[in-house]
Amino acid sequence: MIVATALLLTLAGALWRVWTGPGRADRMMAAQLVGTGGVAVVLLLAAATDWAMIDVALVLALLAAFAAVAFVKAETPQGRGDPEDDDA
Repeated sequence: MIVATALLLTLAGALWRVWTGPGRADRMMAAQLVGTGGVAVVLLLAAATDWAMIDVALVLALLAAFAAVAFVKAETPQGRGDPEDDDA
């Protein structure tokens, strides 16, 4: 119970940072924290029930990783995507 409360407080702080973050990178890192905290909450729920929600936690972790990759691609110079794809 204490761990779940701590995780929910962490998620609340991260959501506040997403809403009021000073920069886009700060907001993205807070969104990553929301994804990680969400995975932890789902895993706690899975442990408390029948372990059937582990697939949900894995999908949430995968979506958080894809969001980070999309953010990095969007933040490259002139928004062109991956700088390694540029022709010399």
